[in-house]
Amino acid sequence: MPFDAISSITFSHVLLPLATPISDAKVLTGRQKPMTEVSFLFAEITTRDGHTGIGFSYSKRAGGYAQYAHACEIAPAIIGEDPNDIDRLWQKLVWAGASVGRGGVSTQAIAAVDIGLWDLKAKRAGLPLAKLIGAHRDSVQCYNTSGGFLHTPIEEVLKNATHSLESGIAGIKIKVGQPDMRIDLERVAAVRAHIGDNVPLMVDANQQWDRASALRFGRAMEKYELVWIEEPLDAHDAEGHAALAAALDTPIATGEMLSSVAEHMTLIEHSSADIIQPDAPRIGGITQFLKLATMASRAGLQLAPHFAMEIHLHLAAAYPTEPWVEHFDWLAPLFNETLETRDGRMIVPDRPGLGITLTEQARQWTVNHQTFSA
Repeated sequence: MPFDAISSITFSHVLLPLATPISDAKVLTGRQKPMTEVSFLFAEITTRDGHTGIGFSYSKRAGGYAQYAHACEIAPAIIGEDPNDIDRLWQKLVWAGASVGRGGVSTQAIAAVDIGLWDLKAKRAGLPLAKLIGAHRDSVQCYNTSGGFLHTPIEEVLKNATHSLESGIAGIKIKVGQPDMRIDLERVAAVRAHIGDNVPLMVDANQQWDRASALRFGRAMEKYELVWIEEPLDAHDAEGHAALAAALDTPIATGEMLSSVAEHMTLIEHSSADIIQPDAPRIGGITQFLKLATMASRAGLQLAPHFAMEIHLHLAAAYPTEPWVEHFDWLAPLFNETLETRDGRMIVPDRPGLGITLTEQARQWTVNHQTFSA
């Protein structure tokens, strides 16, 4: 049967500058420098009949150039292929670069293509991506993260929280993990007092505690009725997370730093978390995310995907039980479209596919681009 083959793929490496250097607990413990930009890999796919799709992956602090280089090495493998066969093409791209493994930079480079293929398929069907997959809802409860980093004075954190709530966002997450835990306790108490007892509140330690510190902090947090404590321990400490989840009433969330479905499966098998936080660009794209979501749902976990709300809003809308989606305003300069928040929820756009197009500003921030064609 004739098919509309992939005729070209264009990769663009875009460096998004941040308005303010960003610090979380990894910076305060001396493991990383403040973040000043985010690196994006965009894949723009075109078929012989003129259908198009766009996907993206990203990296913070390091890895962006490697993602771009790996994508350019393996992309010729799927030129001329049927873009409908997404899982088969994912496997073909993995095998094209098999010597560098099935996680990390390699699958993150593949993710941009995979997401672009899903966008293309949904656009050709004339459906938002959530509808193509099969949506359970047309909006998802959302929380803000970008207003509560550790470099931000508490007075500004409170103003940011007010702004988020007035913008139709339901919950507030703030960063914790200060070298002096008493500062964390004071900041959480101040935010809870400011937003009231009925507003969902989360905290995120970015993996910077040992097991004893995490348990001590978690016990101190029980009175605040947090929605979750995020990444209290090293991302790969499945047994430590499991012990913490069993000891605390406050739910434990983790998973954003893992770079494959297999790594997430270790969390599920150890009952390490109440809420799983996969990141589609980090684990290989939408194809892999959907496989993981099926297993997470079967295990009875709640879902709260990390970052990239332009992608994860659609995926969260397709999850059986009520999930959360993370609101970050950093990516706004990259896209012509804006996601709507209302009454505590982010609205799934009715535009076909992901519903995003790149701005001229994004084009101007492009530092490398290359096109592969038949």
